[in-house]
Parts: sequence; structure tokens; C-alpha cells
Amino acid sequence: MNAKAKKKIVSILKALVVPVLFLLLWEIAANNGWIKVSIMSSPSRIYSKMVTLVQKGTLQKNILISLRRVILGYIIGSFAGIAVGILIGLFKTASDYLEVFTGILRPIPIIAWVPVLILWVGIGEETKVLCIAIGTFWPVFLNVIDGLRNVDNKYIEVSTIFMKKKLPTIFNVIFPAALPAVITGLKIASGNALMGVIGAEMFAASSGIGYMVSFAREMNQADVMLGGVFIIGFLGWLLSIVVGRLGKTQKK
Repeated sequence: MNAKAKKKIVSILKALVVPVLFLLLWEIAANNGWIKVSIMSSPSRIYSKMVTLVQKGTLQKNILISLRRVILGYIIGSFAGIAVGILIGLFKTASDYLEVFTGILRPIPIIAWVPVLILWVGIGEETKVLCIAIGTFWPVFLNVIDGLRNVDNKYIEVSTIFMKKKLPTIFNVIFPAALPAVITGLKIASGNALMGVIGAEMFAASSGIGYMVSFAREMNQADVMLGGVFIIGFLGWLLSIVVGRLGKTQKK
């Protein structure tokens, strides 16, 4: 085994120490009656319940429904965030007209849009997708603007001398230089997208992980509820890794 492989294994083991210890302490506390199992359940009970839901096909069905909504909303929100971010980040006229408007809309939490969207488009897939798109839009939008406005002026001056036209300068110099900030925005947005779908599913859905967690709370099923919460966290972590890998590939 080479040094690189050993280093990777050590890194993985270090990352697993805290989660494993946490689960062990939780299981011991549940088995010894230090916590109420009816409220907190236990890792073994949660695992057993998740296996049962997988065997029934319920869990994977809800996960796939939520992921489909997340992917669609994430794509729409990302493209919109990049487009409007470029508009405001590069063109002063657009910035003058839109900066105050976007500044007012930005602090509105994703969850506040759910009843508004239900009123506008009804309780359908559109509500969930739009909610996710809104949550995705802002981190992408803000990071695109930040990345574009912080490009070193030396690059712009040199490219202007050689290219002369503004459009090639934007696509060949300015946007590639801002790409790290854009990737950061996309990574943050992946978490927001998941929060958006969970919030929407809790209020306006009859399927999905968010609905599963909300229904389990109403039925006092702590194992299902906590299992759903951990799955949400795991999916968010995976989405962040995927976007990060795409960013590294783009840099190469």
C-alpha cells in the first residue's frame, strides 16, 4: 500500500471517529434508560425501521421523489442565479436598477415563500420546484456577483488590450477568473435546495422525505422521524461532494 492510499485511509478513519462515538453513546444512553426512547429512539431502532421501509419500498420512493424535485429546482435556480448575477455583476445599468430590488427579496426565508407559492400556483409539483429554485438562486447569484467584481483588474486590462471586444473578455477571462466563487455558490445552494424541498414537502406534499418526517411527527414515530432527518443530512452532504467534484474537474 502506497503512502497516498494510507493517508486516505487515515483521513477516512479520522472522519468516522466522532459519528461512531456519537452513535455508540446514543445507543448506550437509550439502552440504559437515560433518554426517553419514545422521543429520541435509538440508532438500532432507527436502522431497523429504515430497513423495514426499504423492504416495503417506501423509503427509496420518497427519496427519489425528493431528489427529482431538488435536481430540477437546483438546475433552474442555478441558471437563473448565474444569469442575473452576470447581469448585475458586469453591467452598471442593470446593477443600478436591480440591486435594491434584489436586496429587499434576498432576506425572505425559503419557508415564507411556501404559502405564497401555494396561493399562486396551487399545491402541485410547481410549488416545490419553485421553492427549491428560489433557495438555490440566492447563494449562486451573490457568489457570481462577488466573483465577478473581485477579478483582478490586471487580467481585465491585459485582455482588453489583446482582445479589444468586451464579449470575448467576459467569457475568456472574467468568468473563468470568477469560477471558484461560482462553485462555492453552487455548493452552498445544494444545501439550500434540500432545505427548500423539505420545507415545501412538510407543508404542501403527500410524498417525499419532508412529508415522511412531518407525518412521522404527527404519528409520534420518533424512529421514522429521526431516520428521515439523518437521510436529509446525508443527501445534503452527498450533493455538496458532487458539486465540489464538478468544480475540481472544471479547474483541471
